[in-house]
Amino acid sequence: MKIAILTSKARVDHYMHKSMIPADWEMIDIGQHYTDDEVIEKASDAECILVDAILPVSRKIIEALPALKMIHSEGVGYNRIDIEAARERNVYVCNNFSVNAGAVAEQTVLLMLTTLRRFSEGEMMIRKGKQIEAKGQFCLEGIPELEFCHVGIIGFGAIGRETAKRLKGFGCRVSYNNTKPVDIKTEEQLNVTYLDLEAIYKQCDIISIHVPVTPKTINMFNRDVFSKMKKTAILINTARGEIINHDDLKEAIVSGQIAGAGLDTLAPEPVLLDNPILNLPEEYQYRVSLSPHIAGLTKNVFETIYKNIATNMRRVQDGKRPVCIVNSL
Repeated sequence: MKIAILTSKARVDHYMHKSMIPADWEMIDIGQHYTDDEVIEKASDAECILVDAILPVSRKIIEALPALKMIHSEGVGYNRIDIEAARERNVYVCNNFSVNAGAVAEQTVLLMLTTLRRFSEGEMMIRKGKQIEAKGQFCLEGIPELEFCHVGIIGFGAIGRETAKRLKGFGCRVSYNNTKPVDIKTEEQLNVTYLDLEAIYKQCDIISIHVPVTPKTINMFNRDVFSKMKKTAILINTARGEIINHDDLKEAIVSGQIAGAGLDTLAPEPVLLDNPILNLPEEYQYRVSLSPHIAGLTKNVFETIYKNIATNMRRVQDGKRPVCIVNSL
């Protein structure tokens, strides 16, 4: 079986151990910077594509590879794969559903704490020899505790639920919004209550985003939503950067409409230096905590991811259905 690798070869070599790869598999390394024509030329007879979750697989590629049977996202995301074109060709599109839920939830809580506690600002002041000034300033202005915050989780799939599970230990009030409420037993186990979106926007001290990128969620958080939030509220995003209008978020922070944000994702990715969030006025920069889209990229997650990918590829090679199909085949 021939497999086109549209992701980091170093990651594949590190996590897809030789014991996972049958002797008759040929790995065609194309990398993370490619054109459609390059993929078609180098992988014309590929049966599987393994692609970085943030990279595209176009209709042109899908229609030009006659032997193609499966496209597998390296991660959970698959919004840049043309799943309709794949469905038309009876090509499976698969992801690593929920494999990184616990890891992302952990990073979500970290961003809540670093933003609430003004961690980046405090560290910067210490490095500039202003430890006492930072201590005095933070004492007077007040540092919120997570325990006394009302957290709103938007999107209550695997990651949203794992986030709620971890917040139980902090004792804070947690509400959630989802396409439909979960069952009463799950609400009781996770100590959460359902609220509509408008109530979450108006009532919550922390709003944490856990929805996928869809036409409805692109720019979901915009000037209108920020105008409804508390001036002391912070926004957390460990989902996708496209869900937030970055210009509107910059404006909301500078105007004092919201207090700050903790972001693991920005758009577009790779992040460009002209991104509005990277160009906040200096006095507002430390109201935003940033991490480089690594919430779900722990060692444990990658070990599981590559076991799943190798298993799915063997299933396809044997003429069996893979698991975690996302394009309704």
